[in-house]
Amino acid sequence: MVAREVDRRASDDPDPAADPGPIAQESAPEPPPVADGPGADDPPASKTRSRGGRTSARRAAKASNGRKPSKSASKTGAGEPEPTEPDLDADLDIEPFVDDVEIDLSDVDLDVDLGEAEEIDVAEDEAAAVLDDELLLDDAEPQAQLTTAGATADPVKDYLKQIGKVPLLNAEQEVELAKRIEAGLFAEEKLNSGEELSPTLRKELEWIAEDGRRAKNHLLEANLRLVVSLAKRYTGRGMLFLDLIQEGNLGLIRAVEKFDYTKGYKFSTYATWWIRQAITRAMADQARTIRIPVHMVEVINKLARVQRQMLQDLGREPTPEELAAELDMTPEKVIEVQKYGREPISLHTPLGEDGDSEFGDLIEDSEAIVPSDAVSFTLLQEQLHAVLQTLSEREAGVVSMRFGLTDGQPKTLDEIGRVYGVTRERIRQIESKTMSKLRHPSRSQVLRDYLE
Repeated sequence: MVAREVDRRASDDPDPAADPGPIAQESAPEPPPVADGPGADDPPASKTRSRGGRTSARRAAKASNGRKPSKSASKTGAGEPEPTEPDLDADLDIEPFVDDVEIDLSDVDLDVDLGEAEEIDVAEDEAAAVLDDELLLDDAEPQAQLTTAGATADPVKDYLKQIGKVPLLNAEQEVELAKRIEAGLFAEEKLNSGEELSPTLRKELEWIAEDGRRAKNHLLEANLRLVVSLAKRYTGRGMLFLDLIQEGNLGLIRAVEKFDYTKGYKFSTYATWWIRQAITRAMADQARTIRIPVHMVEVINKLARVQRQMLQDLGREPTPEELAAELDMTPEKVIEVQKYGREPISLHTPLGEDGDSEFGDLIEDSEAIVPSDAVSFTLLQEQLHAVLQTLSEREAGVVSMRFGLTDGQPKTLDEIGRVYGVTRERIRQIESKTMSKLRHPSRSQVLRDYLE
């Protein structure tokens, strides 16, 4: 009976080519509503429509069951198909790929994974750096954009362009490079051990060592942007930006040599601390005219941070006692650290709007000789020489050497005795006798006037 029923239904069904049937009718979605306006009767829209047009078409297709019409429905449906149907099919196929391709290039170039909250800071810093570079390129005059063999006049801009050509690495690529570096180091150690190696094994080890060096360079070049993002936080502290970058690169090299991929951490998270250490050590050694030890620089920086925070909280400058309570040190220690943190000022610093005077012009020289004192000292020397002329040659010589009246260097009794060939006791007697003569009013009265 089942076979008869199937044969009967097959004989009663019309030609499938003429009538699509209920299945085809159900699978064919209704055409999307056409918006009223001047474009209602226009020919089909070009396939180079804007993204907004594709989005609206896709939404219209989803509203009508979200399925594309089947081939049977498009061929056997009653009447001619709507002219917009092919565009809808194309939009539905292309749209997911367009969403995947349209990515902000600045995010790709500048997204550096530092771990925890540092990712946002570094991404913002790098985006700001690129934005500044673009503004410089737009606002710079033609004379400032001199190029020679493709290089601009700004070395920082050239460096950023060069390091931007190397793509960033993901975690899997970092692990792969770290394994190659480790294998290269092992191969170099094996080659330098002095063991007897076959030519084939030696050649293979040399190739592995060279591959390790290439992997090391690749890992370094892919993380140079991380150094730039961290170096920007230390600008304006006595060192040039490029010098900070170079010091940070030294820390990056150290991080590559010490990185252990088996710990499971991202390389950028590990390298951040080595880069910061290299930059801060360089600033402590080179940024100041008077070198301060690294541990004291850390105390100075901590004091400065606490002082700024308390200034915002209190609305005034904190006292040494308040800073001491916050830093757990004595007020005397706070004052001492503040003295260490003072920057030296050049005496040739120009002052005023015109810069016609210097800072040194306003500072009194406490060691300079006053003209009146210089004249008085010259007269005293003349009077003292006249008084010594009233003494014998030996007495005048002993007193002059004993008090350093000739060369400014006082001599001992033994030294004077060796000059005259007598004992120190005889020199002491001559000195005592001569001083008694000088205290006589006939000689001392002339000299007393210079002591008042």
